[in-house]
Order: sequence, then C-alpha cells, then structure tokens
Amino acid sequence: MLGLSPIQVGAFRVLIAATVLVLIGFKHLKNINIKQWKHIIVTSFLGTFFPAFLFAFAVQKIDSSIAAILNSLTPLNTLVIGTVLYGFVFGKRQFVGVLIGLIGTVLLILKGAELHPNQDYFYAVFVIVSSIGYAFNVNILKRHLDDLSAMSVTVAQFVLLIVPSMVVIYFTGFFKTFNGQDVIVESFLYVSILAVLGTGVAKVLFNSLVKISTPVFSSSVTYLIPVVAIIWGLWDGERLSIVQIASAGLIMFGVYLVNGKPKKKRI
Repeated sequence: MLGLSPIQVGAFRVLIAATVLVLIGFKHLKNINIKQWKHIIVTSFLGTFFPAFLFAFAVQKIDSSIAAILNSLTPLNTLVIGTVLYGFVFGKRQFVGVLIGLIGTVLLILKGAELHPNQDYFYAVFVIVSSIGYAFNVNILKRHLDDLSAMSVTVAQFVLLIVPSMVVIYFTGFFKTFNGQDVIVESFLYVSILAVLGTGVAKVLFNSLVKISTPVFSSSVTYLIPVVAIIWGLWDGERLSIVQIASAGLIMFGVYLVNGKPKKKRI
C-alpha cells in the first residue's frame, strides 16, 4: 500500500494470481460444461474480484488485524445465506450464535473508532460486504459446482477475471506513471507474493475444502485468520484494546455456536 493505490493492489493481486493459475491449470477448463459457467461467473466476482479491492481500500483506513477479525463473520453469513436461499436448517443454537457474532462486531467497530479516532471505521463495512460475498461464493460452490474439481473451478474463476483486472490497471494509469522507484517495485513484489500464495494457492485449497465438507465448516477457516493477522499486526505496531480482544472473542464464540452440533439427548 506504500507504492500502489488500493485499486492497483486489488487488480494486480487478481491478475498475477490468474496468470499463474492459467499457466499451470488451463487444461482443467475442459471439464466444465456450459451451464456451470454462469455460476462460476458469480463466484469469481463475489468471492474473488470485488473482495480484492474492498480489502485493499479497507486496510488503508483501518488496521489489518481489525479487518481480519471482521472477516470472521464469513461463517455466520454463510449460514444465514444458506438458510434463506438454499434451505439449510437454522437451529436455535445457530440463531444465538449469529446474534452474539453481530454484537461482537458492533463492539469491535465502536471501540476501534474510539481507540483510533484517526482511522475511518466506515471502511469496516467493506470487510463485512466482502464476507457476504465469500458466503455467497461458498454456498454456490457447494450447491452448483460440487461435481467439479477444485482446480477446474479455481482456474475458471480466474480466467474470467483476467480482462477485467487488466482494464482496471490500464485506467489507473499505472503504465504511464511507473518510473521504477524502489517503493513501487517492492510493493509489486509483495503483491505478487500475496497473489500467488494468499490468493491463487489459497483459493485452490479452499475450493478443495468446500468440496469435501459443508459450506459453513469450510468457511470456518476464517477462525484462524484473526490469530495470524493479530500477530502480524502487533509486530507491525498496531494496537488492540482489551475490549477489542473481548469483542473478537465474542465473534469467535458466536461462530463456534453456529458450527457446533447440538448435543444428543440420552435416552
């Protein structure tokens, strides 16, 4: 974010990941039929393209650790969307979990705004919107694309995003203004690492998890993201208050309730 704008970060992240995936997995596209492409189009934009830009804008205004904690709402959103649109069963335990998660989110944002008045916590909405996109993505994958391999789905998703990401980069004026400055080159290097590992490889692994598990369970990998992000954030000088940590705990507890199976009554 020091050498590139949020739009450039998002576009390059998608384009680099797409280039690598297409080079190594183009042959997997032959396994996809015409009817499945409409679902892949939706998942590619909701689960990859738009979140790449929304997160880039969000972390420009709020701490990355806060963004990661808010991303933990993905399993909650997955359950709600799955229940409303796909007929999943919504139990009392899950309902309580959703409410607790939402309370934790509100507290996290309010306390963050108080602790960091120089940060614009309106941008937290971008992360929440992204988590909703991820939730749609995982439900669609499970309902309509479960018969495809993870590599086929992932490569197809990114093939569709090559042209849009190139168009975005072009209109940012990057190629006209690039002057080889060290800060830009270093930023591009880190975006490349993020694209290959955090987007390309991670997306293949995540789609594999969706294929062998339920939507809510697979989206629960976001439990671990705040732990890693908080460690990175503290190392990078970010601050978290006790209330924020407690709020993060509320979100995690809410997600735990959403995913936990009800205990069977003994006869």
